[in-house]
Amino acid sequence: MEVAKWHGQQDVRVGEDDIPETGKNEVRIKVEAAGICGTDLHEYKAGPIFVPNFGEPNPITGAEPPVPLGHEFGGVVDEVGSDVTEFSPGDSVAVNPGIACGSCRYCDEGMYNQCEKLAFVGLSAKSGGFAEYATVPASNVHRLPDNVPTEYGALVEPLSVCLRAVRRAGIQAGDSVAVFGTGPIGLGLVLCATAAGAEQIFVSEPRDARRQLATDAGADTVIDPTEMDAVAEITEATDGGVDIALEATGVQPGFEDAIQSTRPDGQVTIVSISEDTFEIDTNSIVIPERNINGTLAYQTGPIKTEFERVINLLKKEKIDPSILVTDRINLKNIVSDGFERLTDPESNQVKILVKPEE
Repeated sequence: MEVAKWHGQQDVRVGEDDIPETGKNEVRIKVEAAGICGTDLHEYKAGPIFVPNFGEPNPITGAEPPVPLGHEFGGVVDEVGSDVTEFSPGDSVAVNPGIACGSCRYCDEGMYNQCEKLAFVGLSAKSGGFAEYATVPASNVHRLPDNVPTEYGALVEPLSVCLRAVRRAGIQAGDSVAVFGTGPIGLGLVLCATAAGAEQIFVSEPRDARRQLATDAGADTVIDPTEMDAVAEITEATDGGVDIALEATGVQPGFEDAIQSTRPDGQVTIVSISEDTFEIDTNSIVIPERNINGTLAYQTGPIKTEFERVINLLKKEKIDPSILVTDRINLKNIVSDGFERLTDPESNQVKILVKPEE
């Protein structure tokens, strides 16, 4: 089978590998589609981050570079292990890629996404979604309803990131919300904030095409921060600032604007993973008594909150994930048509789906 593996910075290679065998508690999936994530791009440009260091295999999976990439994917069950009873060949599924050890302090406290040894299928495991087949623990597999296309399984993971962020930000019906940055996560934040009942959603995004997508996703007001003062526009329209700001830019100006556009005693939730270290004016937090927290991925292990709720929102058509998808490409061309386009600062691409047989 074909598979794309991370060999180093700017070095992702598509090659041939054996179809993986299925362990007794595992499910083998014939991949229908896998999404290229911002995390994949960070690994491509500046890794290893979640990818293990050379010579330091992940303590849960034993994987070390070169490792298969692709942690956002869905497909059809091809084979199940001897001890698996909840899935059958032919089932349409999505994958939660997080693998927790189950025995560290944080796993004992139910904080599986903070596991000291946390691994991810498609980043720090021996299988990934940028392949024709992937083998994963059955406990990480989620069945998709009949009315949800299998391709959308690739979008459940990023939408779970967004749903967790919205929940950690405490968004409630009637709140005013500002989203900074509308890559796939930013757009997903708009979708999830809308589903949570946000009354007024502002978006700050410099790219024309992405601002239009933000409007399509449910944003009420879109701002080009290169042409307008986003903070001034938002604070004036809300009489002092939004209730909640969601930062998804990963850059210093977006981080600063998120803080400054939030009202006193408001909530700022940092969603982005950044390659840089930011400077913070602590007075802008202390004096207005603003609250800042972070959010990482989603729950995994036996807690299935975000994945199951996203799948239910898709089933009930409360979220339209098609807004996120801007192109579909062949696995063979994942570097030139995927990674290179998405790291181009002039590109209007948002979520590119990789299809093994397109």
